[in-house]
Amino acid sequence: MADTLGKSELEVIKPQKREIRKGQVRKHIITVKVRNEMGVLARIATLIAGKGYNIEGLSVGETHEKGISRMTIEVIGDDIVIEQVVKQLRRLIDTLKVSDLTDVPHVERELALIKVYTPSSRARDEVLRITEIFRGKVVDVSPDTYTIEVTGDEDKINAMIELLKPFGIKEMARTGKVAMRREMSIKEEENE
Repeated sequence: MADTLGKSELEVIKPQKREIRKGQVRKHIITVKVRNEMGVLARIATLIAGKGYNIEGLSVGETHEKGISRMTIEVIGDDIVIEQVVKQLRRLIDTLKVSDLTDVPHVERELALIKVYTPSSRARDEVLRITEIFRGKVVDVSPDTYTIEVTGDEDKINAMIELLKPFGIKEMARTGKVAMRREMSIKEEENE
Protein backbone atom coordinates (compact mmCIF):
# COMPACT_ATOMS: atom_id res chain seq x y z
CA MET A 1 0.00 0.00 0.00
CA ALA A 2 2.91 2.36 0.71
CA ASP A 3 3.86 2.15 -2.97
CA THR A 4 0.51 3.61 -4.01
CA LEU A 5 0.66 6.58 -1.67
CA GLY A 6 2.25 9.81 -2.77
CA LYS A 7 5.38 10.96 -0.97
CA SER A 8 3.55 13.81 0.76
CA GLU A 9 0.99 11.37 2.20
CA LEU A 10 3.76 9.41 3.94
CA GLU A 11 5.37 12.39 5.63
CA VAL A 12 4.61 13.00 9.26
CA ILE A 13 3.82 16.57 10.18
CA LYS A 14 6.53 17.81 12.48
CA PRO A 15 5.34 19.96 15.39
CA GLN A 16 6.47 23.56 15.49
CA LYS A 17 9.37 24.39 17.77
CA ARG A 18 7.81 25.57 20.98
CA GLU A 19 8.14 29.11 22.12
CA ILE A 20 8.83 29.07 25.83
CA ARG A 21 7.03 31.77 27.73
CA LYS A 22 7.64 32.31 31.42
CA GLY A 23 4.61 31.35 33.45
CA GLN A 24 3.08 29.02 30.84
CA VAL A 25 1.81 26.12 32.94
CA ARG A 26 0.77 22.88 31.26
CA LYS A 27 1.03 19.11 31.46
CA HIS A 28 4.40 17.59 30.54
CA ILE A 29 5.20 13.97 29.75
CA ILE A 30 8.82 13.20 30.63
CA THR A 31 10.48 9.84 30.01
CA VAL A 32 13.60 8.86 31.92
CA LYS A 33 15.74 5.82 31.16
CA VAL A 34 17.68 4.80 34.28
CA ARG A 35 19.84 2.09 35.74
CA ASN A 36 17.60 -0.12 37.85
CA GLU A 37 19.29 0.74 41.17
CA MET A 38 17.96 1.29 44.67
CA GLY A 39 17.08 4.91 45.42
CA VAL A 40 16.86 6.17 41.82
CA LEU A 41 13.10 6.74 41.97
CA ALA A 42 13.43 8.58 45.30
CA ARG A 43 16.13 10.90 43.90
CA ILE A 44 14.03 11.73 40.85
CA ALA A 45 10.88 12.34 42.92
CA THR A 46 12.85 14.54 45.33
CA LEU A 47 14.31 16.57 42.47
CA ILE A 48 10.83 17.25 41.02
CA ALA A 49 9.28 17.98 44.43
CA GLY A 50 12.19 20.30 45.20
CA LYS A 51 11.07 22.49 42.30
CA GLY A 52 7.60 22.67 43.85
CA TYR A 53 5.81 20.28 41.50
CA ASN A 54 3.68 17.25 42.20
CA ILE A 55 4.07 14.12 40.11
CA GLU A 56 0.59 13.67 38.61
CA GLY A 57 1.33 10.26 37.12
CA LEU A 58 4.21 7.83 37.29
CA SER A 59 4.87 4.55 35.57
CA VAL A 60 8.09 2.58 35.99
CA GLY A 61 9.08 -0.73 34.46
CA GLU A 62 11.98 -2.72 33.11
CA THR A 63 12.94 -2.32 29.48
CA HIS A 64 14.19 -4.94 27.05
CA GLU A 65 17.70 -4.09 28.28
CA LYS A 66 18.83 -5.95 31.40
CA GLY A 67 19.18 -3.69 34.44
CA ILE A 68 17.56 -0.70 32.71
CA SER A 69 14.16 0.76 33.64
CA ARG A 70 12.05 3.39 31.96
CA MET A 71 10.00 5.95 33.85
CA THR A 72 7.18 7.97 32.39
CA ILE A 73 6.47 10.98 34.57
CA GLU A 74 3.48 13.26 34.17
CA VAL A 75 3.87 16.65 35.79
CA ILE A 76 2.04 19.95 35.44
CA GLY A 77 4.31 22.95 35.53
CA ASP A 78 5.85 26.06 34.07
CA ASP A 79 7.73 25.32 30.83
CA ILE A 80 10.94 27.04 31.94
CA VAL A 81 11.13 25.25 35.28
CA ILE A 82 10.28 21.89 33.69
CA GLU A 83 13.11 22.48 31.23
CA GLN A 84 15.45 23.04 34.21
CA VAL A 85 14.14 19.84 35.84
CA VAL A 86 14.89 17.91 32.64
CA LYS A 87 18.45 19.29 32.59
CA GLN A 88 18.96 18.36 36.25
CA LEU A 89 17.55 14.86 35.67
CA ARG A 90 20.17 14.38 32.95
CA ARG A 91 22.90 15.08 35.52
CA LEU A 92 21.83 12.35 37.95
CA ILE A 93 24.33 9.48 38.10
CA ASP A 94 21.94 6.64 37.25
CA THR A 95 20.09 8.56 34.52
CA LEU A 96 20.87 7.38 31.01
CA LYS A 97 18.40 9.39 28.90
CA VAL A 98 15.74 12.04 29.57
CA SER A 99 13.14 13.24 27.07
CA ASP A 100 10.30 15.74 27.36
CA LEU A 101 7.74 14.31 24.94
CA THR A 102 5.28 17.16 25.41
CA ASP A 103 5.92 18.83 22.06
CA VAL A 104 7.04 15.88 19.96
CA PRO A 105 4.86 13.26 18.27
CA HIS A 106 4.38 10.43 20.74
CA VAL A 107 2.07 7.60 21.70
CA GLU A 108 0.74 7.38 25.24
CA ARG A 109 -1.49 4.88 26.99
CA GLU A 110 -2.64 4.04 30.47
CA LEU A 111 -4.47 1.11 32.00
CA ALA A 112 -7.33 1.09 34.48
CA LEU A 113 -8.88 -1.71 36.50
CA ILE A 114 -12.42 -0.76 37.54
CA LYS A 115 -14.52 -2.87 39.91
CA VAL A 116 -18.20 -2.08 39.26
CA TYR A 117 -21.29 -3.21 41.16
CA THR A 118 -23.45 -5.54 39.03
CA PRO A 119 -26.17 -6.85 41.39
CA SER A 120 -28.67 -7.73 38.64
CA SER A 121 -28.57 -9.39 35.24
CA ARG A 122 -29.67 -6.10 33.69
CA ALA A 123 -26.73 -4.26 35.32
CA ARG A 124 -24.32 -7.01 34.20
CA ASP A 125 -25.60 -6.78 30.62
CA GLU A 126 -25.31 -3.00 30.55
CA VAL A 127 -21.81 -2.96 32.09
CA LEU A 128 -20.73 -5.64 29.61
CA ARG A 129 -22.11 -3.56 26.72
CA ILE A 130 -20.20 -0.47 27.89
CA THR A 131 -17.05 -2.58 28.28
CA GLU A 132 -17.35 -3.87 24.72
CA ILE A 133 -17.90 -0.37 23.31
CA PHE A 134 -14.66 0.79 24.95
CA ARG A 135 -12.82 -2.39 23.88
CA GLY A 136 -12.23 -3.32 27.49
CA LYS A 137 -12.53 -6.75 28.98
CA VAL A 138 -13.93 -8.32 32.10
CA VAL A 139 -11.01 -9.83 34.02
CA ASP A 140 -12.81 -10.92 37.20
CA VAL A 141 -16.37 -11.73 38.19
CA SER A 142 -18.04 -12.08 41.57
CA PRO A 143 -21.75 -12.47 42.39
CA ASP A 144 -22.12 -8.68 42.71
CA THR A 145 -19.23 -7.13 40.74
CA TYR A 146 -17.34 -7.13 37.46
CA THR A 147 -13.71 -6.05 37.35
CA ILE A 148 -12.98 -4.42 34.01
CA GLU A 149 -9.65 -3.75 32.35
CA VAL A 150 -9.43 -0.89 29.86
CA THR A 151 -6.44 0.66 28.13
CA GLY A 152 -6.23 3.84 26.11
CA ASP A 153 -5.62 7.51 26.41
CA GLU A 154 -6.77 9.53 29.40
CA ASP A 155 -9.94 10.79 27.68
CA LYS A 156 -11.10 7.27 26.77
CA ILE A 157 -10.60 5.98 30.30
CA ASN A 158 -12.30 9.03 31.84
CA ALA A 159 -15.27 8.63 29.48
CA MET A 160 -15.69 4.98 30.43
CA ILE A 161 -15.48 5.80 34.14
CA GLU A 162 -18.24 8.40 33.73
CA LEU A 163 -20.52 5.81 32.09
CA LEU A 164 -19.82 3.27 34.84
CA LYS A 165 -20.37 5.66 37.77
CA PRO A 166 -24.18 5.22 37.84
CA PHE A 167 -23.68 1.50 38.58
CA GLY A 168 -21.38 2.30 41.49
CA ILE A 169 -17.63 1.95 41.34
CA LYS A 170 -16.45 -0.14 44.27
CA GLU A 171 -12.74 0.20 43.57
CA MET A 172 -10.44 1.51 40.88
CA ALA A 173 -6.72 1.44 40.11
CA ARG A 174 -5.05 3.37 37.30
CA THR A 175 -1.52 3.19 36.07
CA GLY A 176 0.38 6.27 35.19
CA LYS A 177 0.85 6.92 31.51
CA VAL A 178 3.42 5.08 29.49
CA ALA A 179 4.67 7.02 26.50
CA MET A 180 7.05 6.60 23.60
CA ARG A 181 8.25 8.96 20.94
CA ARG A 182 6.97 8.16 17.46
CA GLU A 183 9.59 7.25 14.89
CA MET A 184 10.47 10.02 12.48
CA SER A 185 10.50 9.68 8.73
CA ILE A 186 13.84 9.83 6.90
CA LYS A 187 13.01 13.33 5.66
CA GLU A 188 12.34 14.56 9.21
CA GLU A 189 15.64 13.16 10.46
CA GLU A 190 17.48 14.96 7.64
CA ASN A 191 15.83 18.27 8.64
CA GLU A 192 16.87 18.05 12.29
